[in-house]
Amino acid sequence: MEHTPAWLVNSFIYLSAAVLAVPLSQALGLGSIIGYLAAGIAIGPWGLGLVTNVDDILHFAEFGVVLMLFLVGLELEPKRLWSMRRPIFGWGSAQVLGCTLLMTAVALACGVNWRIAVVGSLGLALSSTAIALQVMNERNLMKSGSGQAAFSILLFQDVAAIPILALLPLLGVVAAASEPTELADKALKGLQVVAVIGGIVLGGRLLMRPLFRWIARSRTPEIFTAASLLLVVGIAGLMQLVGLSMALGAFLAGVLLAESEYRRELETNIEPFKGLLLGLFFIAVGMGIDFGVLLQSPGLVAAVLLGFLLVKAVVIYTVARAMGLPFQDRPVFTLLLAQGGEFAFVVFQAAAGAQVFSPSTASLLIGTVAVSMVLSPLILVAVDKWLLPRYARRGQVELEEISEQQDASIIIAGFGRYGQIISRVLLAEGIATTVLDHDAEMIEVAHSFGYRVFYGDATRLDLLRTAGAAQANILVLAVDDVEQSLKIVDLARAHFPQLQIVARARDVTHWNKLRDRGVLLVERELFESSLLSARSVLELLGRSGEEAAASTLRFRTHNLALFEKMHPHYRNQSKFIAGIKAGRAQLEEQMAQERAERRAGSGGN
Repeated sequence: MEHTPAWLVNSFIYLSAAVLAVPLSQALGLGSIIGYLAAGIAIGPWGLGLVTNVDDILHFAEFGVVLMLFLVGLELEPKRLWSMRRPIFGWGSAQVLGCTLLMTAVALACGVNWRIAVVGSLGLALSSTAIALQVMNERNLMKSGSGQAAFSILLFQDVAAIPILALLPLLGVVAAASEPTELADKALKGLQVVAVIGGIVLGGRLLMRPLFRWIARSRTPEIFTAASLLLVVGIAGLMQLVGLSMALGAFLAGVLLAESEYRRELETNIEPFKGLLLGLFFIAVGMGIDFGVLLQSPGLVAAVLLGFLLVKAVVIYTVARAMGLPFQDRPVFTLLLAQGGEFAFVVFQAAAGAQVFSPSTASLLIGTVAVSMVLSPLILVAVDKWLLPRYARRGQVELEEISEQQDASIIIAGFGRYGQIISRVLLAEGIATTVLDHDAEMIEVAHSFGYRVFYGDATRLDLLRTAGAAQANILVLAVDDVEQSLKIVDLARAHFPQLQIVARARDVTHWNKLRDRGVLLVERELFESSLLSARSVLELLGRSGEEAAASTLRFRTHNLALFEKMHPHYRNQSKFIAGIKAGRAQLEEQMAQERAERRAGSGGN
């Protein structure tokens, strides 16, 4: 029999471990990350020993973090990123410097060598971008205030890792006085960094969009997928070449393409690769825990682990208070940033290479960071069960949870600007409704005005059942987030087919996706109000109220009919745009003809 290739055997092992461990972890309420980490420990050198080349796998799987940062960048337009400059550089530097200084002081007080104290504190001050963003995505926290604050600090840490690595040779015992040739090399390195970043920015502005437009015209989906991966791999390689963070470069590329018409297609193509590689990264972290080093000095490991988690928690909680984050958001925010990060592995390995400290010290610190990454999701489960319920009740109105089955015939998901108006109209008519919202601050405001709103996330099947979805007749979908909106529709269609859905659409793309799911009663959130404003403008220009009303009604009728007609083609961008342009030209010509007829008629009189 022909020998089975090693990569095929290893692939089978990784996939088998993930398929077994992750669903089990999810079923136990521990989350997917714990499942991946447990799978890595089980198949690694200190488990069943099925895989031993941990470093190679970790370096490959780190590309999952790169893809994740690229997708995060696609959600941030340059203007929005610029508006975040204060939390990124202000609060980010406060977290990194505050944690470093306090941990260094504690280490020096314990008699640790100053080099070890400084470098160890710098590495431990960094947090796990992979775990933090994965947890925030699972909890729909990315668009919340605490999620944006955590992401800002994580982004600064990626930037701060560059000067930290540059500092290591200066602290090592092998560092010598800088000679002119060394200074020239550093200057050349700096120019290379500037050139690469400038090339990415200019390329993103001038070349990426025309390139993707040209590739899209080939109508070959697999080539577009290949081009998407090529873009991320190429930029990551350039950043690696000049000693910068691959993830930071991918994030920058994502931001530059955030306004592109191909943003959604890029997300769709890259998301599956990101998920698999990120899972492999967590497996590699679990495999990489050196239990031999940990078992040699368990007391020292426990002291370092508890010490740096406690110090970081104090600093980060203080930063959270200074940022004005809601009281109930601070525990999760603190825990997500208190753990050690994957970049600490690089820092400590580089420090050992520069002889800042011994390889055994590096192994101990790396093991401690890995243990913190394993413990953090477990601690988060405990925080969810025992701490957050108390935080939710402290300093705010008691949140009314659905503890008994509801029987109203109408369920309203979302009590924002849109849902409030619908709810008030129905309330004025004496019609009972069950209103759900997962924004604690919004619920406090609603309670202060006397509205009865239940706290909960409508994307949860169990909560929808408790809200009475199995008996209700109508579901009003008024949530802000597009993905949550579509997920609720999918749940309702699968489990509560009798529900008639009345939905709000953020834009035409959202409208089309709702129509794909069979939702017919959809209103674009700004469409009607925009028509009323257009009517007011026409009246200010001298048109009579009747003429202005007729013009806006004509536009409304034409627009709705046009998008109904073009709905089957909205995935074909060229055909969709051509149809919209033709429809617009037809409307303009028709209305111009009507204006001419009105002028001719008025002249005849």
